[in-house]
Parts: sequence; structure tokens; C-alpha cells
Amino acid sequence: MAKALLGYVGGSDPRLLAEMRRLQQRVQDLESELGRIQAENDALTATAVASHSELLDVPQAEPALT
Repeated sequence: MAKALLGYVGGSDPRLLAEMRRLQQRVQDLESELGRIQAENDALTATAVASHSELLDVPQAEPALT
């Protein structure tokens, strides 16, 4: 019954295992790249906020005219 559910008879297919390892490595690579890009984005955002606050050095916001 278990062999019928798996769809083949015998052990694991080496090609399938190799593809699984390749895909797992690709996922790990993409996760690490995502972490690097998020860290870079956070640094750029912090720099932009810091430089923006220096440009708009207003002691207190003024009310809008109505």
C-alpha cells in the first residue's frame, strides 16, 4: 500500500534527491540574500531619515492656515 501511494517501487530516486538538495540550497541562498537586502534597506532608510530631519530642522510644527 505504501509503495502504491509513493507512486514507484524501490528506494529514493537519486535525481529527485539531488533536485531536492539543489532547491534547498537555492532557498537558503535566497533567504540570506533577502536578509542582506533588508539590512541594506534599513541602513539606507536610517540614513535618509537622519538627513531628512537635518534638512527640516523646525523646532515646532506650525499650524496650517484654514
